Amino acid sequence: MSEYLELFPVPEVGIAISEDQADLVTQVEEGQFSEAKGRHISPSKLSRTVSAFANTDGGDLYIGISEQILGGNVKKRLWDGFPDAEAANGHLQCFEKHLPLGKDFQHELFRCPNHHGLVLHVQVSRTQNIVKASDGIPYIRRSAQNLPQTTPDELKRLEFIKGVSSFEGNTVNAPKELITESAIINDFLKYVVPNAEAEIWLKKQALISNEMPTVAGLLLFSEEPQAQIPKRCGIKVYRYETQEAEGFRDVLTFIPITVEGCLYEQIKKAVQVTIEETEKIPHMGPTGLEKITYPHETLHEIITNAVIHRDYSIADDVHVRIFDNRIEIQSPGRLPAHVTIKNIRKERFARNGAIVRLLNKFPNPPNRDVGEGLNTAFEKMTQLGLKEPQIEELDSDLLVTIRHEPLASPEQTIKNYLENHDTIKNKVARDITHIRDSDKMKRILSKMADSDEIEAVPGAKFGGMKYRKKQK
Repeated sequence: MSEYLELFPVPEVGIAISEDQADLVTQVEEGQFSEAKGRHISPSKLSRTVSAFANTDGGDLYIGISEQILGGNVKKRLWDGFPDAEAANGHLQCFEKHLPLGKDFQHELFRCPNHHGLVLHVQVSRTQNIVKASDGIPYIRRSAQNLPQTTPDELKRLEFIKGVSSFEGNTVNAPKELITESAIINDFLKYVVPNAEAEIWLKKQALISNEMPTVAGLLLFSEEPQAQIPKRCGIKVYRYETQEAEGFRDVLTFIPITVEGCLYEQIKKAVQVTIEETEKIPHMGPTGLEKITYPHETLHEIITNAVIHRDYSIADDVHVRIFDNRIEIQSPGRLPAHVTIKNIRKERFARNGAIVRLLNKFPNPPNRDVGEGLNTAFEKMTQLGLKEPQIEELDSDLLVTIRHEPLASPEQTIKNYLENHDTIKNKVARDITHIRDSDKMKRILSKMADSDEIEAVPGAKFGGMKYRKKQK
């Protein structure tokens, strides 16, 4: 028998990947677009993840990655694959009942020298129809959670979301070589496991259809998508030297800067230009003229959202208008589906699921914290003592205004608090002024006491120091 095997060896099953690629698989972060689980978890339970990916933005599921709990509750990921291909059949059969193999559901097995067994990689795309799990319930993906949709309102909302079509999937009458042979796709594929040829991978991601690139394919991987999709995918940056409600030609300091290129580069360039132009604006501060400073995270997150969530069926660019006292970011398209001004910081909906998902796979992606970017933008403004951004829906656009208008000064906030309270302590003062540093707040309170704006409460001990309004 051994002589037979030497003459006719059994071919190895699965796609061979390198040690470095195996490390990428075991270290994949669980989140909106990815999940890694051990092979012993039941297929029916994992079908919830498949359902959630299919009903939301798609994602990648890796089965055969176990976790080991180390000291201090530290978790370590381990490659612990299926002993053979047949052992993974139970999972595949379960998944296929709910999502038949095709363009929306694909799988492959990975093997690596010095690693035990085969890891099953399941790639799920966002589907047009609602996909249910083994328990008969459809799920949606929120960060690393699979949320069941069971109430009538949730099911209606899901039906509405799934009925929305996206312009990103439309094909463009242009050579597919614009994306199959670009430097962008060649660099990008260095981070894809396993190694793949550009055209094969792009077709697998539905970015090439009928031998033509899709809108999403051009936006992500063409070096100049604006040439094929004119007036739909650029960013224009304006600088108006005024605080008026609207900008006009006489106060326009330069010809608007047009930022182009693939979305990944476009976002970086637009943020950089906006920061550079904003910080040229003089501003009167405590020590005299200073340059205006907006939180870079706020500008990054809001510009990123304007680019990836805009409606690409509308023939218009994203507009960034820099005024003396504010920045306006206007993107084509109103809020999609069930998202409203009131719930936008809690709810999310990817109008352009492929763009959002694949942009997140770039190194240091601009949309790293999926679903949390807008919250970060708001929090960073508050931490800097500035008012929160304002979001407004126009007839066919979304307008976000970032004002360089401070909240009340810490001193004024403290005095306002003492109008309705007898005393104030350091911790309370930090809470109401959004100042985290205890020593910094101590200096503010001491300075106010030295200037007779407030006074220390007699008899208060160290650590429990209280202040009150200056007694007459």
